Order: sequence, then structure tokens, then C-alpha cells
Amino acid sequence: MPDRPTSLWPLLSQPGEEPPNPPLSVWPTGQRDLATQLRDADCVRGTDTDADLIPPAIAAHAIATYSRPGDLVLDPDCGAGTVLVEALQAGRHALGLTTGSRWWALARANTTASKAAGAWRDGSVLEARPKALATIRAAGLVGRVGLVLTALRCVPDNSDGPATGPDRDPTAAIDELAATLVYCEPLVRSGGYLVVVAQPRRHPDGALVDLTTPLIAAGTAAGLAPVDRCIALTAGLRGNRLVTRPSLADRRAAAQSRAAGAPVALTAHHEVLVFQLVHDAELAAAAADSSWPTEHETATRSAVNGVDYPGWRRAA
Repeated sequence: MPDRPTSLWPLLSQPGEEPPNPPLSVWPTGQRDLATQLRDADCVRGTDTDADLIPPAIAAHAIATYSRPGDLVLDPDCGAGTVLVEALQAGRHALGLTTGSRWWALARANTTASKAAGAWRDGSVLEARPKALATIRAAGLVGRVGLVLTALRCVPDNSDGPATGPDRDPTAAIDELAATLVYCEPLVRSGGYLVVVAQPRRHPDGALVDLTTPLIAAGTAAGLAPVDRCIALTAGLRGNRLVTRPSLADRRAAAQSRAAGAPVALTAHHEVLVFQLVHDAELAAAAADSSWPTEHETATRSAVNGVDYPGWRRAA
């Protein structure tokens, strides 16, 4: 697994305080356009109709950074299944849940194509809502998932065709995702991660919606600790400049904004928020303190996750 910088900032906020704001890092995941990424990943025709899909390059980067070969990667709202494809091709087990026969068929076709191309062969897609993860059917998954990787989905789902219609209010999408995080938290193994990818959204006046704050709040409310905040580029890097690759809809929206006298910049990234189980984050923060505690510090130091570890006293 590639090296990843360890965050040293306070992981837990006191009651009444704002959730912590994790440090920022940038992923160079936009060197190829989305169509090329889907083709290189051997995704089936129609995958691009999933307007909220996680681009394969972003999924691959997240999987390589936050999971290990042989881990189980779960996408509780997988849409057309790009996360499952990248997980299988990276030697991970993959499990996806999706609603609507169209997305289920596309995700199944994508996982089948990956297996036929020689990828890891343990991949499944269930036609079910994320709430199924809280039922007895998912009891065997408790503590076994190495990485939950999913997207914030704001585009209405049309089970009989491609996602259509204007974006719904992101607040409703965040509320649904918050419930999904609650269902997923018991499934994550110790040392595992939960990663949320969100496309930028705009208010009617063109201003960007603040997705980070409510998503961090949703994660902490689910019993998770935010450990990384990242920017995954969808634009290519050409020397010291970005080459944006906006969709036709993005170009039309930008043109309308310019015509109305309120020009907006084309978006060039996805927001990525990374969470861990609270006790894992607490232990990581404790391990980052390289100084051995004195006898007085050992006597007064607060326990990690409610446990007073005797090793501290032996070390003193």
C-alpha cells in the first residue's frame, strides 16, 4: 500500500464544538478524460450515463491508498459499478449495492467483464438499498470490510433509463448518505477506512455549495473520525496549469452564468473525505506522540477509547 501522510491534528471535538477540519491533499487523477478512463477500465457501454459515478482514476487511487490486496471493498450505492471494477482489478474483493434494474444490470455487466479479463473473481452486486446492510443479511460482514468507498448522489435515479432531471437539493442527498454511513460503520474492520467522493454542486446563483461541513458532521454523527480531506483532480496537469474537461452540461451552465453577468469557473475536481473508526483514529493519534510519558503524565493521561493501556506504565 502506498505511503500516506499521517494526520496529527486533533481527531475528536468536544461536545458543542465544530467538527475538526482535516488537512488537504491533492490527487493527480485527471490526466486522462473520463471517456478514456472508462474505456481503459473495460467498462461496458452505458456506464457513462451514471452522472454521479466515481471516475475510475479516483476510485483506483482511493483503493490503492486506503486498502490492501485481499481486502473487501464495499460501495453501498454503487450505481454503474466503477468502484467494483477498480477493486477487482486491484486484487480486492468487491461488493456493491444499488437500486433500479438499470444500475444493477450495468454494475453486473462491468464486474463480469472485469472477471473475464482476468481480474480478481470475488465480486458481487446486490439489488438492494443501503439499509439492507443493517439487517441480519449483512451480519457476516460485520468487522470485515477494509474500505467503504461511495459517492454522494444528487442526481435523481430513473430505474428505467439514465439518471435524468435537475440535481435535487444536496441536503436530501447528504441526509441519505448520513444514514448509509450509520449502516456501514459496524462493518468496517479495525484499521479500515470509509471514503466519500462528492462532485461540486452550485446554488442557483452560481456559488459553490459547502458539502464538506455537513459531510464531516454526518461522518462524526455515525461514530466515525475524519482523518483526511483530499481534492481529486478531474482536470489534467500541464506544467503549471490545469486543463479542465467539463461536460456539455457544465459548459452550458457556465455560458448561461456569463450571459447573466455572473461568470463562474469550470469545476476541476471532486471532494474526497476520509474517515476511520473512532478508536482507530484515537490510537493513531496516541501513536503519533513519540515522547514517552513521565510517571506523572501516565497517572493523569486520559485513556484511549475508554481503556487505560498498561503498556504506558511499563514504558514509564
